[in-house]
Amino acid sequence: MTKEVFRNIVHSIPHQPGCYKYYDENKELLYVGKAKDLRKRVTSYFNKNVENYKTRKLVSLIYSIDFTITDTEHDAFLLENSLIKHYQPKFNIVLKDDKTYPYIVIKKEHFPRVFFTRRLIKDGSEYLGPFTGLGRAKELLELIKQSIPLRSCSLKLTPKNISKGKFNVCLEYHIGNCKGPCQGFQSEEDYIDSLKQVRHILKGNLHDVLKHLKEEMTGYAKDLKFEKAQIVKNKIELLQGYQSKSTIVNPKMDNLDVACIISDADNFYVNYMMVSKGSVIHTKTLQIKKKIEDDEYSDILSLALIELRESFGSNALEIVVPMVVDVIDTQIKVTVPKAGDKKSLLNLAIKNASVFMEEMRRKGTLLIVDTSKETNNRILIQLQQDMKLPEIPLHIECFDNSNFQGSYPVAAMVCFKNGIPYKKEYRHFHIKTVEGINDFASMAEIVYRRYKRLKDENLPFPQLVIIDGGKGQLSSAMESIDKLGLIGKLTLVGLAKREESIFFPGDSEPLQLPYDSEALNLLRRIRDEVHRFGITFHRATRSKGTIKNELDAIQGIGEKTATELLQTFRSVKNIKTLTERELTKVIGASKARIVWAWFQKEQ
Repeated sequence: MTKEVFRNIVHSIPHQPGCYKYYDENKELLYVGKAKDLRKRVTSYFNKNVENYKTRKLVSLIYSIDFTITDTEHDAFLLENSLIKHYQPKFNIVLKDDKTYPYIVIKKEHFPRVFFTRRLIKDGSEYLGPFTGLGRAKELLELIKQSIPLRSCSLKLTPKNISKGKFNVCLEYHIGNCKGPCQGFQSEEDYIDSLKQVRHILKGNLHDVLKHLKEEMTGYAKDLKFEKAQIVKNKIELLQGYQSKSTIVNPKMDNLDVACIISDADNFYVNYMMVSKGSVIHTKTLQIKKKIEDDEYSDILSLALIELRESFGSNALEIVVPMVVDVIDTQIKVTVPKAGDKKSLLNLAIKNASVFMEEMRRKGTLLIVDTSKETNNRILIQLQQDMKLPEIPLHIECFDNSNFQGSYPVAAMVCFKNGIPYKKEYRHFHIKTVEGINDFASMAEIVYRRYKRLKDENLPFPQLVIIDGGKGQLSSAMESIDKLGLIGKLTLVGLAKREESIFFPGDSEPLQLPYDSEALNLLRRIRDEVHRFGITFHRATRSKGTIKNELDAIQGIGEKTATELLQTFRSVKNIKTLTERELTKVIGASKARIVWAWFQKEQ
């Protein structure tokens, strides 16, 4: 990447802590780095003459840049560690195991010891961390030692050994750092209670510990024991300044997906994070244009999750979201966290979505904001040159299809003329000849129907047709073009969702346009528009299907009443849980009695 190209994108990089990722032109990850200030750190690669050969070589290969925001530099440190281990980029020094960073372990044994280690052993012990510095872990252990009496010896304190009187108390007992469990002076139950305070400190749940210490400090002060009160005060200050919990790494966390949604006046922004073995390994933010003011956040988020999980190949059985959403697979657990690690991850997703929204609002990096005729013509000419098209693509059409568990299969097509939307030619399609989930057959049907009609009515064909999908969808669309005898009269390409690769019929390798090129931005805009247009139609179709299948079946309840119920209570599932009195407030006593009795009989 040249300095000139970098200057055009540098303003989209925020002044916040996080991790940055460099990719080459084949989308291969070259390097992962961390920074307290992302923009300053990334800019340093391009604004100075680098003497190190390895760094010069890295900069020469950089084709695109991606970044993930974190709350603190500490979190960026841990995220960098997990990304390097997961991807092993060739310009990073690979961390081959977990010996790099220390953990604090609560050993699984009688009268568990608490100590730090660099080795994670699957023996049932409880590991907390990793810590970004050994000094910090030692400081914390010293705090625990001063605050909570625990044993520091490595004696095998089984009940049998203690009962036989094999051990004698040591100096730690006499100076008050241990209660002498080795001679039976402390029960294991009392020792376990002490460990609860240790866990509070290690996990960052400091409220109860601080409350206890403050009461202790107040007691010393009342007794005029000011030196002891000062020691306790120092402990309180150390605890208050300590943050041991990371929103990036938690070894006990299962695989899960995290997603949030925010919006401005014109768009929704959905941020998605894929968490594997407690570490964030993928992040992605989608921009979805609003159709109407009362678009449901939960519906948009639900549909976006379907696409994102499919795009990243996620099979996680838990989704962390800010609100309840519909999911296709009933085995998937939907979690709306109130506190803890999952809430921290959700807050991080919201933070990334907010940064993305502000950048889009300020700069519009993925949209063509200059819609002047001269600018659009220049972009279309560039698109023709990049894609080796026989004509300037003044007329472009794009297709997308979707379904919900094989039901309500629909499709959409948008039309752009001279580089701007031509909404008179937008089309919706109900899939008529395909049953179940078959995206290939659905694509073949809608392409056939669209261009058969243009052929029969002797209307002009577009110069470029974009199929939202990869080789499979493109091949199916080409079968329909072949049936209609239109081969050579228009150009079809497939736009892959994940890498934004462009596939041509018969080519084994896709075309990859520069990620920041105006031509690719136009293709992105067209694809985003067909997604928006299709999602709105799909949601409306599902809503009508729900009314027809579940409420219109009730004798005495018409479409108007069913619509009123759904507008008030949002779903049939919610309506089923209502009492007769709650229904009466909306639709009156007689109809409420009918609806309530119907669902009671069903249950």
